[in-house]
Amino acid sequence: MELRHLRSLVAVVDAGSFTDAAIELGISQAAVSRNIAALERTLGVRLLHRTTRSVELTIVGERVIQRARRTLSAVTDLRHAALVGNEILRIGYAWSALGKYTPEFQRQWAAAFPHSELRLNRTNTPTAGLHEGTSDLAILRRLPLTHRLEVFVIGEEKRYCAMTAGHRLAGRRSVTLAQVAACPLAVDRRTGSTQLDLWPKDNRPAEVVETDDVDDWLTVIGSGQALGVTAESTAHQYRRSGLVYRPVRDAPPAPVYAAWNEGEPPAGHQAVLALLRNLYPS
Repeated sequence: MELRHLRSLVAVVDAGSFTDAAIELGISQAAVSRNIAALERTLGVRLLHRTTRSVELTIVGERVIQRARRTLSAVTDLRHAALVGNEILRIGYAWSALGKYTPEFQRQWAAAFPHSELRLNRTNTPTAGLHEGTSDLAILRRLPLTHRLEVFVIGEEKRYCAMTAGHRLAGRRSVTLAQVAACPLAVDRRTGSTQLDLWPKDNRPAEVVETDDVDDWLTVIGSGQALGVTAESTAHQYRRSGLVYRPVRDAPPAPVYAAWNEGEPPAGHQAVLALLRNLYPS
């Protein structure tokens, strides 16, 4: 097994085709196919289902791709450590990092850990890169359906409703859950912080527009198709022309979690958690 085999597998999955993976890697399509075949032969399993129009991971491939990402990420960090000598902490997030507290966290990190590098990576998965091996610590505002994480509550954020500046509710200083429920609602069921269980069962939005990530969510709302409810950090990080955010005054706050893979806390995690916790008001 060689690293080029793993790189080809990850590139095919991310690009969606052998052709695009070859372009991304700067090698021929035939070389990508040989690398995938060599990896499957070495492992003794089929990793990809190939059709004329698509490439999909097999069940075994789903498990292998996570470890392949972790291996390649570890190699990158090893190379960086050899060249620079600094330790690295990769903090993942699906939509927004720490909102208005992000610059202060980066400043305090530099002062507290001058010999460590901090990387903030947006990864649109339920674990913000933890299970994919691209993050050591994740900032989550919704816990995924897995028991393989350890979590620590670092704070809470108010919930805001996103809408176009021309929407009939935009002139209000704040809105209610019932007012939002009377309109179509944009929801990212995979990584969004707000789901339909925020509303009482008898007064939930009747029309839901499904989105795939924060950019898709913002596009749907910006086009006037729906409203969206999210944590305060999203309102701070994603300002767009023609879009406004209003507090949802009767919604419970969104918890903010720091999480890591079970049994794999990042080095010095207690000090990092203290730093994160101190950013949010008690």
